[in-house]
Amino acid sequence: MSEPTDTTSAPETNISAGPPERLLRIQEVAADIGLTTRSIRYYEELGLLAPAARSDGDYRLYDPDDLDRLRFIKALRDDAGFSLAEIAQLLEDETVRARNRARFRASHDPAERRAIVEDALARVGRQVVTLRAKANRLEAMITEAEARRSRLVEHLTEIEADRLGQAADVAPAPTP
Repeated sequence: MSEPTDTTSAPETNISAGPPERLLRIQEVAADIGLTTRSIRYYEELGLLAPAARSDGDYRLYDPDDLDRLRFIKALRDDAGFSLAEIAQLLEDETVRARNRARFRASHDPAERRAIVEDALARVGRQVVTLRAKANRLEAMITEAEARRSRLVEHLTEIEADRLGQAADVAPAPTP
């Protein structure tokens, strides 16, 4: 009895039984992700991304993993406000983490496994420091915005009090 196939999931890539996923040119990727081709090339220059392949005409070609990486970079930059240097460090740590996971599983040497775990702990520690620094900056920005909002509410209260005071001065005195 065969397992049911899920036709709603994304097609898998590089399955030996089927054709490989279609590679996209830089213009197609830029349109799909919402970046400029210049930004994508710049990310390549910085080492944040390497195209999966080059065409016969030397065009950059990207696979689904490249698109996922670009979406991640864009989200870190635009949504979370990370600098490209911070993004580079986070991506490097993730790349090394994946490589270390494979090394850990392949090794039976306790000393090597310990070294791999210690390296992973150091990298995660660095990520926590980076994320906490970002959270602290955001918390400071929130505190400043709340203080500005409080001052504006005070101004509105003063304006309303002045308006009511002036209205009382202009209103005719009640007759007995």
